[in-house]
Amino acid sequence: MTGTSASQPSYLDVTKGLFSWIFTLDHKRIGLLYLYTVGSFFLVGVILGVIMRLELFNPGADIIEAQTYNQVFTLHGVIMVFLFIIPSIPAVFGNFFLPIMLGTDDVAFPRINLMSWWLYVIGAIFALGTLIFGDGPADTGWTFYAPYSVKTGTNVSMTVLAAFVLGFSSILTGLNFIVTIHRLRAPGMGFNDMPLFSWALYATSWIQLLATPIIGITLLMILAERVLGIGLFDPAIGGDPILYQHLFWIYSHPAVYIMALPAMGIVSEIIPTFSQRTIFGYKAIAYSSMGIALVGYFVWGHHMFTSGMSGPSAWIFSLLTFFVAIPTSIKVFNWLATLYKGSIDIEVPLLYALAFIFNFLIGGLTGLVVGALAADVHLHDTYFVVGHFHYVMLGGTGFAFIGGLHYWFPKMWGKMYNKAVAKLAFAIIFIGLNILYFPMLILGVMGMPRRYYDYLPEFHTLNQVSTVGSWIMVTGLIIMLVNLFIAHRKGKKAPDNPWNGITLEWQTKSPPPLYNFDKMPKLAKGGPYNYPNAKNS
Repeated sequence: MTGTSASQPSYLDVTKGLFSWIFTLDHKRIGLLYLYTVGSFFLVGVILGVIMRLELFNPGADIIEAQTYNQVFTLHGVIMVFLFIIPSIPAVFGNFFLPIMLGTDDVAFPRINLMSWWLYVIGAIFALGTLIFGDGPADTGWTFYAPYSVKTGTNVSMTVLAAFVLGFSSILTGLNFIVTIHRLRAPGMGFNDMPLFSWALYATSWIQLLATPIIGITLLMILAERVLGIGLFDPAIGGDPILYQHLFWIYSHPAVYIMALPAMGIVSEIIPTFSQRTIFGYKAIAYSSMGIALVGYFVWGHHMFTSGMSGPSAWIFSLLTFFVAIPTSIKVFNWLATLYKGSIDIEVPLLYALAFIFNFLIGGLTGLVVGALAADVHLHDTYFVVGHFHYVMLGGTGFAFIGGLHYWFPKMWGKMYNKAVAKLAFAIIFIGLNILYFPMLILGVMGMPRRYYDYLPEFHTLNQVSTVGSWIMVTGLIIMLVNLFIAHRKGKKAPDNPWNGITLEWQTKSPPPLYNFDKMPKLAKGGPYNYPNAKNS
């Protein structure tokens, strides 16, 4: 590392002006660029989601027609999956904190890092460009299932091109993190001395690097069929639509762990800090991240139980789906064991981490339900799947993202937020999320199909409850954002280590200097979570 004993200026104060940001090579500024863009698209996705819930408040067409509804939920899915959930934690907190946690100055390839953000912006422009060009946004859903995605007159081509470009951004981020972890760790830091967030990013990066090219090739095949008329997926000209499903889910189920593993890494940082206790089962948590990444490559077929696959294939995919729950349950057990007899401090980040465990367990257990062959035949393509997916993604990854933001906010900006308001916002978001999504699980069991803008009268009451939940959750999000904005502008100066954390980012100033450290950081003896005064027995 190049940090010196002389005090350096904060990374926020080194240079000023727009160009100093959009052409920066500083990993911390690139992390903030991702935060501002990812956060903006999250708000757009939330607005689209609220529009859908307003339409579903009553049966029949209230505010939008069927075709518009199809385009809204497609754009909502594309934005939330490709522009928020997949890049959010690695691109924001991974970029900002991975080099600091490893005790180095920057990522291995700063220019490639900046290029990944520019590719993200270009992909986002293509996605939003569908609102202006062609016959409007795609109406296929975020999965772009063929042959409809080949035949529809909406602007599928620009939408899949957006996803293709965003995939390149994801690949470059993963490549950068892998090389950084292998080559730039502080002297004396072995793999088993890395913080668990670094382990989570490492496992995630391998998925980004190996799985993302498959979806890139698949999206190019859709473009080739739409533009050149090549019979790849359309059975009318010799194609195979089941082939598309295989190719899509070979990437998109591992992508679930691109979304979930970094979230688990954040929880693995928050829990030992706010229990002031050495984390229970460090190696088990670290290696289970790699186990989830490995097994996650082999379970894609559980999305296709009703598509006509053979019996042996179906039960093998079902078995593997249940098997992937084992390394996940290892993490949950070790988190709870870490809290046991710890000096627990109920701060806002810990509340989000505990809510993550609660929500993710609901999402994970409902995932096992649809992973079972007999149950999936009834629940496939119902609102049960929508509820399950959103519990995992928003209730899990989304809560971890917000928890990480509150955890590292003092370090990133050197300011403290109002804790009482932050706790109020958490309570409202948590209540709203469960009122919004739990009725969907019941609606799915009752048989309500997903992706419909209308429904039968027997589904009316639960749809109204769900829509009210969306209003509650959005109210909490607004309170949270206003609180953080005020803290950013007028908050009290944060101490360097407000949570008494022990990983390396808490050894530098708040906000960090340009080269992260003024002097060489000291590695904790006995591992990255060895709290000297903790009761670890």
